[in-house]
Amino acid sequence: MKRLQQFGFGIATISFLFALVMYVMGMGGQTGIPVIIGFVGLIVGMMLSEPLKGYVFSVLIFMSVALAMYYPSLFQTIGEFELKGLIIPILMVIMFGMGTSMSVEDFLGVLRMPKGVLVGIICQFTIMPFVGLGLASLSGFPPEIAAGIILIGCSPSGLASNVMSYISKSNLALSLTLTMIATLLAPFITPFLMQLLADQLVPIDFLSMMQSILKIVIGPVVLGLILNTILKGERFERVKKILPLVSMAGIVLIIAIITAAGRDSMLTIGWILMLVVVVHNVSGYFLGYLLGKGVGLDEASARTVAFEVGMQNGGLASGIALEMGKLATMGLAPALFGPFMNISGSILATVWKERPMEIKDETLE
Repeated sequence: MKRLQQFGFGIATISFLFALVMYVMGMGGQTGIPVIIGFVGLIVGMMLSEPLKGYVFSVLIFMSVALAMYYPSLFQTIGEFELKGLIIPILMVIMFGMGTSMSVEDFLGVLRMPKGVLVGIICQFTIMPFVGLGLASLSGFPPEIAAGIILIGCSPSGLASNVMSYISKSNLALSLTLTMIATLLAPFITPFLMQLLADQLVPIDFLSMMQSILKIVIGPVVLGLILNTILKGERFERVKKILPLVSMAGIVLIIAIITAAGRDSMLTIGWILMLVVVVHNVSGYFLGYLLGKGVGLDEASARTVAFEVGMQNGGLASGIALEMGKLATMGLAPALFGPFMNISGSILATVWKERPMEIKDETLE
């Protein structure tokens, strides 16, 4: 295993260096094969490394972006079928998986941690939308791309924030509760915020957006919750164990499809948009943590709020952009936000993991 790990890292190093040499020699358009081989070698090496295997999913996302940038036709059509038609069904499967991880008891989290839940939800739907508005206004991007920055800010948190709270030994119960409530509120709050903040950039149909989110999120989540409540047994448990892997594969494919659709715009403004995404994401962590501590949350809960605010449901934002027929423009910011937040979230979770904090009982607060 050690030799295979070294072989993987060796292939990655040689391939990336070869691609760099080709780029310097003016052969950038032909670097696709060595870059992809480099990512494959890197993934093999990381999977066999205990400290690094937790980052494999993030590297897979970056590899999918690279594939879509070099070979966009792979993720655009198969015959006469447009692959973007898979985005909504995949999102519904992901949301169904989220529902199967819930139980009626999870709703009691609101009663057990009222202060943390209230602070987290307020931060979720104020910090990121208004930071997104500020960044979109300063960016000078075309209206639809700027609206995508606001859209990712107005989206709820996703499953990634729960994973990071678990890894970092933060308040996982609070994280699950916040994600659940933010997701259930999204059909109403996200369209309202988009109409308030982005209507001057693109026409926002409140009812249409609300219906889209209800279809993509609420229906599958409720179905998953119901099945998790009434179905017991080994078969359903096996299905529940498979769903996270299906969700991860689905996210990788969605990001590749969105990247392929917006490839031309990405080549034009990609680095600037990436900088905007980085600032947006990091601002969410910093301000979420700062405000959580400012109102008296314990350290573990403040860290959880940071993850819930900084890590948005990029898949849902992409689905909304698709439903609006603006995947190649409004979908760009969510497509970049997803990969970066997984990297930054993993790093932050690893740092905080070394300094676990006791979770204070907030039931009576």
